[in-house]
Amino acid sequence: MGHDVIVVGARVAGSATAMLLARAGARVLVVDRARFPSDTLSTHQIQVPGVARLAAWGLLPALVAAGTPPTRQVEFHRGRTTISGRYPVLHGADAMYSPRRTVLDKILVDAAREAGAEVRESTAVEGLVHEGRRVIGVRCSRKSGGRSVERAPLVIGADGKNSTVARAVGARPSRESSARSVAFYAYWDGLDLPIGEVHSDDRRVVGAWPTNDGLVITYCAWPASEFAAFRRDPGRSLQASLDGAGDLGERARLATRVSPVRATTDVPNVIRASHGAGWALAGDAGLVMDPITGQGIGNAFRDADLLSAAVIDGQGGRRPLATLLARYQKERDRATRAMFDFTVGLASFPPMSSGERRLFDAIAEQPGEADGFLSVLAGVTPVDTFFSARHLVRLVGLRGLLELARERQRRPQPRPAPREAAVVPT
Repeated sequence: MGHDVIVVGARVAGSATAMLLARAGARVLVVDRARFPSDTLSTHQIQVPGVARLAAWGLLPALVAAGTPPTRQVEFHRGRTTISGRYPVLHGADAMYSPRRTVLDKILVDAAREAGAEVRESTAVEGLVHEGRRVIGVRCSRKSGGRSVERAPLVIGADGKNSTVARAVGARPSRESSARSVAFYAYWDGLDLPIGEVHSDDRRVVGAWPTNDGLVITYCAWPASEFAAFRRDPGRSLQASLDGAGDLGERARLATRVSPVRATTDVPNVIRASHGAGWALAGDAGLVMDPITGQGIGNAFRDADLLSAAVIDGQGGRRPLATLLARYQKERDRATRAMFDFTVGLASFPPMSSGERRLFDAIAEQPGEADGFLSVLAGVTPVDTFFSARHLVRLVGLRGLLELARERQRRPQPRPAPREAAVVPT
């Protein structure tokens, strides 16, 4: 049997896209070099829009049944200010979830199979097959041995930030910013965490979230220029970060770290051209940003929705597929640009200015504004809506707005980050 679509990559973007296409009747082949369940470096966070999509796809019950706890309340600490509130409700979803990737990715792979997609694990894509300038398939190799050529009118690269497909088609960046942070993660057993926590100061960001098996995942970010200091003693660096996050360090000392400290500086910020003759990109393959705002999984789900709808319409002959894929990329970019810039700004670790301190104090003092700010972090309220000039004047007045603008103009540009591969200290 031939294939209508080949999806390269079976994690969140790939399996979700394949599932939606297969549910619509498309003949889909998915290939991934991994076997599932398997782990991958991740912030784990599924923001509220992503949770709403899981619910719409009928997959949220499986995530809950796997023991994934919801996070409905969060405290965001910035300097001396604490913004406390609840996540917004979107299409019935009222919480963020932080599942282990061994759990989430397996649910999605199984859903793609149940929808009728053929999923080949332990299968790597070595290159693309072309007919003239058009992509018409992939060359595959199995870990167990054997090679094959698979053909389809469309190849979707959902194979991550270092995408083989994106590299093979020469997908050009439309917006790019060098890596700014080093991100490191660890799991804890017995860490008291009644609600989600984020702590941010001029040189550190720390997040803590409940995950599967009664564990807590902690995420820490440092400026990438300090990576060498981190590598000298990852465990001590982690504890020092937690010690700077209120009483989180003390609570961590009463808990047990049950994992190595896993770290990476491979956190690029890139928006790529994501369609061409016979190919398209989804998830981190087409758009990736620093994990400091935890948007990656939600963005992948959004891409799966938009891209699968475009492909289904194109196969139905209602419009040319090329036109629909161009619209997919345009909608994705429009939905992401403001958050992309916001994320790069946070990952640059700008010092907290007096104007910013007044702004955060104003947000914290008004419960409705606190919830609105958390709605921005959840990806529900657009960044440029909450931080519009009109809204800022309401929060800090006209003089405060002008002060914020002057401070932004004076802010020095961060130095590019060193290029490093992922590292997993023990």
